Amino acid sequence: MGNPCADFEGYREFVVATLPQLQRLDGKEIERSERIKALQNYPVIEEKIREQEKAYCLKRSKEKGEAERKLQEEEEKEKQKENKSKPGFDGRWYTDINNTIPYSVLQRDEKEHSEIEESKVNKKTPDELEKEFWEKPTLFSPESRLETHRYLEKQRKDKEKLSDKKKKEKPPRTLITADGRVLNINEPKLDFSLKDDEENNQIVLDLAVYRFMDTSLMDVNVQPTYVRVLVKGKPFQVVLPAEVKPDSSFAKRSQTTGHLVVTMPKVGEVISANRKARTPEKNNEKNKLQQKKRSKQIEKLEVDPSKYSFPDVTNIVQEKKPASRKIQAKSPVVPCAENSDFEDNPEVPPLI
Repeated sequence: MGNPCADFEGYREFVVATLPQLQRLDGKEIERSERIKALQNYPVIEEKIREQEKAYCLKRSKEKGEAERKLQEEEEKEKQKENKSKPGFDGRWYTDINNTIPYSVLQRDEKEHSEIEESKVNKKTPDELEKEFWEKPTLFSPESRLETHRYLEKQRKDKEKLSDKKKKEKPPRTLITADGRVLNINEPKLDFSLKDDEENNQIVLDLAVYRFMDTSLMDVNVQPTYVRVLVKGKPFQVVLPAEVKPDSSFAKRSQTTGHLVVTMPKVGEVISANRKARTPEKNNEKNKLQQKKRSKQIEKLEVDPSKYSFPDVTNIVQEKKPASRKIQAKSPVVPCAENSDFEDNPEVPPLI
């Protein structure tokens, strides 16, 4: 099925007579009577087949010649298109004396001519041109298949060119803003966990990297406030919850899971309640001497024991007694300066 020889007249009879062991041909069983007739008419059928074979060979040679001619024409057209974009495509020097027409006029005419041709071609959309190509009748030959392959290859290249034009270079990823703010970025789209280990005073980053990825494709950069890991050139960046020591940080890779573990010690010392700070002996001696000096310099307030008296506890709570009708003595009258009998003694100090 699908063989060009199947179109020859007497093809089935020729095959049945030539191959006596064949039982089925083109999905149809070969009967005994059909085989007998084919063997009887074999000389006549063979002569017809040979004549058709010669005609087919001549036809194929013509098809090959036409296919080669079309291919050369297409190649020349492509070369002309490429040369038109370069100077001097007309094959003449710009200072050619024999050229009576100015080059500017020729260039203008050719440009107009090319624009007219392009407008004729551009009247049809790409979908219409593709539909026209596939609906065009072609011969069942190797040349037609090669032509189809070239057409598909050309379409693929044109699409790649268009996609390259449409593609724009991605702007570089902003890792740190202009005002100095560090951003969290996960361009490789990796799973990670950031653990703040307060007991050991460190921060641990566990990054789930692909197990079979080579370690040379990763680059770790630890900074005081953030950590950055480049995985195949793609940045992974995380802001740390506390300041760390970059010089004391280290990274390890698991041999079983492939995870990348970055351990970053925090800035500052660990203060524990059980540990007591030890002071050197020299400082203790100095402190003792200073305390002795201070004790000597302290002045104590002494109280006269004769004037000191304990309070009377019995009279703290007094019972109510009837008020005695005693006539209080009148206070002595102090003579005033306005009194005529007042004499001022200068030796007596003034009253406050």
